[in-house]
Amino acid sequence: MKSRESLVRLKEFQVKEKRRQLAQLQLMMSEFERMSKELESQIAIEEKKSGITDPNHFAYPTFAKAARQRSDNLQVSIRELKVQQDTAELALEEAEAEFAKASALEERDNAVRLRA
Repeated sequence: MKSRESLVRLKEFQVKEKRRQLAQLQLMMSEFERMSKELESQIAIEEKKSGITDPNHFAYPTFAKAARQRSDNLQVSIRELKVQQDTAELALEEAEAEFAKASALEERDNAVRLRA
């Protein structure tokens, strides 16, 4: 049954693609978290240099203000990626279930052919 073999290969490809997408999302999230931590460190250094920790103070360092905004933007992006990750995990589970079903059907067909 060529069509069954093709279906199994297609489902296997889909599972691999979903795993790749999930890994890519996780990599982006970890990179954004690393960048955010780095920015927070730079903010702390700037605040220590200036002696001003209140972002609303008129003399608050411009660099620290900009870095804080970038860090906040990264946190928003991380939250959005988390939603995408949850969706990707569900899609991966569905793809794995479809692959398992297609594999089981192919094994059943092979067993029937061997008996015949």
